Amino acid sequence: MHCSRWFGSTLPVLAAVVLLVGCAPAAPAPTVVPTAAPAAPKPTTAPAAAASPAASPAASPAASPAASAVAKPAASPSAVAAASVVPSPSAVAGAAPAAAASLKGVCPDTIVFQTNWWPEPDHGLMYQLVGPNGTMDTNKNTYSGPLSTTGVNVEIRAGGPAIGFQLVTAQMYQDDSILLGMLGTDEQIGSSDKQPTTAVLAWYEKNPQIFFWGNPDWNFTSVADIGKNGATVLAFSGAPYLDVMEGKGLLNKSQVDTSYTGDPARFVASDGNIVSQGFVTAEPYIYEHEVNGWMKPVKFLLLDKEVPIYQDTLAIRADKLESNRACLQRLIPLLQRAAVDYVKNPGAVNQVLVDYTAKIKGGTQISTAGAADAVQKMTSLGVVSNGADGVYGSYDTARVQALITDYSPVFASQGKTPKANLQPSDIFTNEFLDKSIKL
Repeated sequence: MHCSRWFGSTLPVLAAVVLLVGCAPAAPAPTVVPTAAPAAPKPTTAPAAAASPAASPAASPAASPAASAVAKPAASPSAVAAASVVPSPSAVAGAAPAAAASLKGVCPDTIVFQTNWWPEPDHGLMYQLVGPNGTMDTNKNTYSGPLSTTGVNVEIRAGGPAIGFQLVTAQMYQDDSILLGMLGTDEQIGSSDKQPTTAVLAWYEKNPQIFFWGNPDWNFTSVADIGKNGATVLAFSGAPYLDVMEGKGLLNKSQVDTSYTGDPARFVASDGNIVSQGFVTAEPYIYEHEVNGWMKPVKFLLLDKEVPIYQDTLAIRADKLESNRACLQRLIPLLQRAAVDYVKNPGAVNQVLVDYTAKIKGGTQISTAGAADAVQKMTSLGVVSNGADGVYGSYDTARVQALITDYSPVFASQGKTPKANLQPSDIFTNEFLDKSIKL
């Protein structure tokens, strides 16, 4: 969901984006258009074979758990007994990452990444770090392997339903083994007082979250349009962006249904007369080509203007920053290069995701065509791009300050009081970036 993840962000200005196969990045003026039709379908209405853990959307992740969450149309995972640890069958699909300087004794022996949903292209940079020769553990929902020649290993953990729809921030504070978690700036602001985190790499420059619907007569160009229409909005419980939208009066609390788990059944049953949260990198293609009972275009509103958060950003617990500074200094440039390598040549890692999601006991089955479409959208819509300073992975101080100013009062009014006198420097740092790395 990126849909695979949760919908976890919100923001003030909203512009819809035209999503056509091969189209250019969204223009400033809002436009809503039915998605184009790339080729090749894949099963998505929660494949019967996929079990799904019984987690109730307590914190809300649709692609990502509760904090920056966005849902992905997928099968709700339910626990299955036997563990399965197998090398990726795509090990021959590509070469391992290039040799790198040793991280032994500098970083943890196993660098743990906590994602916000089931495995998907929105987590591609981390899988690129391991490469196609990793090991899939379908009991623990992990993918792991050596980080090139650095002397340490990487473990990528599934999130969302796999961790009970809990916010990634909460998971990081419960499990000390996690070095970096994938969340959104809105979640960071809302959790800044009691569970502060510092973002260290902006994987996504533009927020890929969307609201999408199937009624051809609806032409929403803003969240306020959806609020005025009164249409039911399906979203994950606990998503910070909902607090902001409701707090600003853009959506009425009574129209928001937070029972969403990423399953497309409600959307199909309503014949598309419902608005759902999602990611532009997932739902438009999946619904058009893979959701049984739908299999036609949807319209959507890209939330990058109204919810200009950094989505799927990589962050560390604030209390662990100092002790891991030397590690981050070497690790973050490796992640920058992995991200650039992935979007330029995603084939091998996408094959890992196809193989992995075919075996995992829950979530959305990723198809080869769907994964390729996701990466195409990342680049054509500017979701993955250089920061305002031209460096890949950087954060913009003014943008983060605007989010703090805009979101803090809303969160405070709803009992989620952010840290007093919260500053952009509390939310992110660009210090570990290699400024020579650009897309």
